[in-house]
Amino acid sequence: MNRRHIYILAACLVLAGSSLFLYKVRTLGLPLDAAQETEVWTIEAHVEFQRSTTGAVKARLRIPMNPRGFRMVNENFVSRGYGLAVDESADGREALWAVRRVNGKQSLYYRLSVYADPASRGDLPKPVFPEVPKLEEPYFSAMIDLASQVREQSADIRTFTSTLLHKLNDPTPEENISLLRAEARTPMQRANLAVTLLAGARIPAEILQAVQLGEDKRVADVRPMLAVHNGKEWIYFNPHTGEMGMPPLLFPWAWGSNPLIDVVGGRGDAVEFSVVRSLYPTMELARERAATLGSKVPEFSLLSLPLSTQSVYGVIVLIPLGALLVVFLRNFIGIRTVGTFMPVLIAISFRQTQLLGGLAFFTLIIAAGLSIRAYMEHLRLLLVPRLASVLTVVVILMALVSIISHRMGVDTGLSIALFPMVILTMMIERMSVTWEELGARDAITEGIGTMGTAVLIYLVMGIEIIRHLFFVFPELLLLVLAATLLAGRYTGFRLTEYRRFKALAADQ
Repeated sequence: MNRRHIYILAACLVLAGSSLFLYKVRTLGLPLDAAQETEVWTIEAHVEFQRSTTGAVKARLRIPMNPRGFRMVNENFVSRGYGLAVDESADGREALWAVRRVNGKQSLYYRLSVYADPASRGDLPKPVFPEVPKLEEPYFSAMIDLASQVREQSADIRTFTSTLLHKLNDPTPEENISLLRAEARTPMQRANLAVTLLAGARIPAEILQAVQLGEDKRVADVRPMLAVHNGKEWIYFNPHTGEMGMPPLLFPWAWGSNPLIDVVGGRGDAVEFSVVRSLYPTMELARERAATLGSKVPEFSLLSLPLSTQSVYGVIVLIPLGALLVVFLRNFIGIRTVGTFMPVLIAISFRQTQLLGGLAFFTLIIAAGLSIRAYMEHLRLLLVPRLASVLTVVVILMALVSIISHRMGVDTGLSIALFPMVILTMMIERMSVTWEELGARDAITEGIGTMGTAVLIYLVMGIEIIRHLFFVFPELLLLVLAATLLAGRYTGFRLTEYRRFKALAADQ
């Protein structure tokens, strides 16, 4: 098989693993850190109105739909005895409460949890170039004169809007401004006036009603923002100051200047907003977001397994990473180990005994086992009986070490029984064969290399972010596989070989 095939296969694995990884991070919002938390704001809209006599009531509240710059986590409607319907249209969403017979003071609640997400583009209105408003005189002439004056003092739609808003909010206004804003006293009336004047210049503009988030607020502000389309995108202005840009943590609630609440059959209707800030685990938010998007990816992830099974796979998914480290250390560095993947298995055992205690007991049992193995060599046993005898000795040694350590008050020794007995037996056997065939130096070198490699793998497996990434994003194993395949075609010198053949290079 030629190199091109390996390169194409590795590229396909990297592409598949990276694509799924990016989808989970960017679209579903799965966190890269297990302890990551996200700021979540719970916004509550409290609707109140009065019904003097017993009769039917219909209350309609405008509610958010795909807000720009935010993600909606969940929403709840609280209304005792009322029927509820949610209506979606091109103009937005509305919650409609209805009841046939009610009397007295009424309270309805709508609660929504959101978090900031700059990647959320939201649903924006389509720009419509307006007709010039037909105002009565002298308002029409004042509008036309003001538009001509602002046009001379601006270069584009952005500067036109900014100049217009500064003139509207000038504390010492001109005659035309005084005339036009005489009836625009409230913030919403002032924003509507700006939309009318922009329409006089054939500039598309909309009003965005938004709720200011931040710290906990019993009564949150609802402010109008002016959105102007410059031919490419919507740009936002504060209608009171003329400043461009959307303020931070300003949550878009509804488009248009229509009232947020409309009650039929009641009087004195009003809506009051409150905001509560909290921290929420990002992982839980990602699951809820996936459910909202209808994604099936979480259902086929390790997170969907029972907790007992998840704990097992939390270790299993790290084994290929440990194997990749062995490949790197053996093929590129030149470190010799007992067996190919023996260090990975030993590193997993270190997770139970802890590193220092595991190394001490590991060395003790291996040394004792090698001594017993050397004695059995004189008995001239066959291979299988010899291995069974060494296994029995290993079990006896493990039991003795556990008993002695317990008597000495060292609890780490109690975990020595978790060492795989077969692994220890095979390692003793392999080191003994190496000792006989190549000498004590090679056997000790392989033993030290095995323990050093196992320690490195244990340290890497113990990094919390790596454990989290490979468990939540098991597709990263495809990248590990690609790296392993590419490493398998390496035929150059190992680092230790440069030192080994240094004398030959000097002679040349």
